[in-house]
This record gives sequence, structure tokens and C-alpha cells, in this order.
Amino acid sequence: MPFPATLSRRALLARAGCGFGSLALHALLAQESLAEQARGNPLAPRPGHAAPRARAVIWLFMHGGPSAIDLYDPKPTLQKRSGEALNLGTNVGFFASSGKLMPSPFAFRRHGQCRAWVSDVLPGIARHVDDLAFIRSVHVESNNHGPALYEMNTGFARMGFPSTGAWVTYGLGSENQNLPGFVVMTDYRGALEGGPSSWGAGFLPGAYQGTAVSTRGTSPILHLRPPAAVGQDRQRAQLDLVRRLNQQHQELRPGEADLEARLASYELAYRMQLEAPEALDLTKETAATQRLYGIDQKPSEYYGKQLLTARRLIERGVRFVQVFSGGYDDTVRWDAHADVKKNHGDRAAEIDMPVAGLLTDLKQRGLLDSTLVIWGGEFGRLPISQGDRGRDHNRYGFTIWMAGGGIKGGASHGSTDELGWKAAEDPVTVNDIHATILHQLGLDHTKLTYLHQGRRFRLTDVAGEVIQDILANERAGG
Repeated sequence: MPFPATLSRRALLARAGCGFGSLALHALLAQESLAEQARGNPLAPRPGHAAPRARAVIWLFMHGGPSAIDLYDPKPTLQKRSGEALNLGTNVGFFASSGKLMPSPFAFRRHGQCRAWVSDVLPGIARHVDDLAFIRSVHVESNNHGPALYEMNTGFARMGFPSTGAWVTYGLGSENQNLPGFVVMTDYRGALEGGPSSWGAGFLPGAYQGTAVSTRGTSPILHLRPPAAVGQDRQRAQLDLVRRLNQQHQELRPGEADLEARLASYELAYRMQLEAPEALDLTKETAATQRLYGIDQKPSEYYGKQLLTARRLIERGVRFVQVFSGGYDDTVRWDAHADVKKNHGDRAAEIDMPVAGLLTDLKQRGLLDSTLVIWGGEFGRLPISQGDRGRDHNRYGFTIWMAGGGIKGGASHGSTDELGWKAAEDPVTVNDIHATILHQLGLDHTKLTYLHQGRRFRLTDVAGEVIQDILANERAGG
């Protein structure tokens, strides 16, 4: 029908009805967004949806892709069929491989009352198997480090989404208003592949992104201290002025999360000057405690300092601490393309004593019951060899473990096939892992949402089930 050159008022309203409805919907959504963002202090502690089993998380992230079949999930079939050519299809790994089955170069032993298998390169962690719940059937969408890191941390295999730590602090705030709610420690030997997006806030207000802390050098947090010429009174006056100017700017733009985050970050930085130096000062710890974390030994010194710092932070009310093992280069991360025995042997020597020390220390201090500890990487390694001694990426089936925070020690969930290639029994997605983390913190993953671009997003998107049979005192399916 031809569009008339002129319209009566009645015809205009009739034709534009859908448009007016869209305007009304947009206004309602905008009001809802403003109400959601007008939360006052973004890091103020808030109750969850249910009684929590854990109040804090320490996520030990093994960057590069640790091999389950060489650490926690031995496969006798690989030994029996060693050297046998196997075609797993195209685009299985990231690089070309020999296609020959390769057994693990490490010996395995059973440990604890649960009789869990652990490689001999992890003797410290092996002593704690009765506190661990192994999830042996995890799989992800991508076999490339960057997207897999994003997926494991944010639930999406692409940039732009909030990390798990950001979602947790958005949902619960922080118990200590003088320290960040979410702290990240990376490997000093190189940046994480994919960069800070793995611990960013995405579309959440910037106040919820991770704060980077270093245990190397004299400045654990960059620019924390003001210049010597700026006294406390002068600094307070400067902050008050900046606050008034920002508030005036904000009054003209109500509900803008970036402005609210800026105001909150300035005040948090000021308060951190008083408490952060003490929290990050490892000289306050006894020599025995430092030895427990392996700080007195060269391979484990750096990671030991990071994990001792993590314990001190959660002890002081920090909600979420994520510690990455592995730099950008393959030789200093869990990326065993050339030689799995050397690569994993070196990485294990760096982290085994510190991880065991952390679990022991948390338990001795009565903190393990309230602290959820997670160990794992972005994917695993293939059962076929790359070259003569290496392993390529495997996104189809790998292992992570959890401990503390209401997790059932000695439990095991799922399995891979006889070769350790694909998840075979009770496959677990990243959404399931995230749902379980939130559940232990008293958050319902289906209710923790944020309105963005007209849609309510959540960490688990539209999927995810809590892994019930690794939870203490909870029936499977209950």
C-alpha cells in the first residue's frame, strides 16, 4: 500500500502504535536499570539467595592446559596400546600430531582413604586427596587458549563478559571495605594469553573487576602510595574535591555505572593505603609457615608467596582470589607441546608444595570449611603424541578439582573414555562449574542477573546445573 504524503492524527497514532510501545518499554527498562545500579556502595556486603557453605574462593588456575592423563586420571589402555596409530579426525588438536597413542611418562599411585590416583610429580597434593572432589569429565568449546580462558572464566568463549570473580563480588560485595573484593595474581614471567579480560567486569560496573596484585618487587599494587610530598590531609582534600566534581557530573547522567565505579574506586584506593600494605606483608608470617608454602625453595618460591598472600587476603575478608600459574610462553606454562615430562615436571615442582601448603594451612586455621578452593586449567591434553614426547590441546575431556567450602572430600564425578580423550560419563560444562561455585556461596545462578542491552544476563547464560554429588551433606539430585 502506498504511503500517503500526509497523515491524519488518528492515522499517525494507528501506524506508530508499535513504535510508541517500544518507547514505553525502553523507558521501563531504563528505570529498572537505574534502580538496579543505584545500590550505594557497590562493594557493601550483601546476603545471597540462600545460606552459604563458603564465604570466599581461591581459584588456582593452571594456565596452558594441564594434562589429566598425566596428573590425576591414569589410563592403562594407553600403556597397552602405546605407539598405535589412531585417527581422531581433523581439527582435534591445535597443531598437527603424530596420531600415535602415548602413555604417561609419570608413575601413579593410589592415595588416601578414597584411593584416588595421583601422579608422582604431585606428592604434596596427593596427601590431600581425601579433601578433594575430582570432576573428571569437563569439556569446553574451544581448543585455543584465549577463547578457552574466556569461557572458563566468564562462561563465554569471547571477550566482553564479566568474569566469575566479578559476578561473585557483584552478588555478595566484600566483607572488608578497605580491600578489593576480587584480587588477581598472575605469573611474573609473562602476561596471560587473552589479557585482563579473563578477570574483567565486562558490562558490570567497573568496581567489580579484579585488582592485580604482585608478590614480586616493592610495589604489590601499582601507584598505591601517594608521592612523599603529598600528606594525608592534602590527599583527603584532593579526593573530596574530585568526589564533588564527579558527583556534579553524575547528577547530569544518573545511573551510569562507570561514573559510580570511578567514585567507588577512588575511595577504595584511599582506604587501601592503610590496610593493603599490612595484608600483603609476608614478613608477618613465621618461618615455619613460609616453609610450609615452599617459599624457602627456588622452584616454588614465587607461587608459594602468591598462595600465602591469597590466604592472608581471604582471612581479611577478600571475597575472591584468583592465582594464575604460567606465563605467556609455552616453556613457562602448562602447555606441553614439545615434552610433557619436562613441561609438567617443571610446573608441578613450582606449584605442588604451595598448593599442599595452602590446603594444610587453611585446614589448620579452620578456614577450609568456609573457603572454596578450585584447581584446573582452560583444557587438557590429548592421548596422542605431538612430535615424539609432547601433547596437544584437548577440549573434549579433562579434570579439575574442588576442595573446602562444603565440597565432599574424596568424591569423584564423571569420567573420560579409556583413552582419556572425551568425557564419557556425566559430562560437565563450564556452566555447571560456575553454577556449583555460586551455589556454594549461597547464590542461585538463575537469579544472579544483570540487565544489559535490554536482556538479563547471567554467568551461566541459559544453562548450567549444580554438580550435586560432590557437595557434602547433600543428596545427588536433591
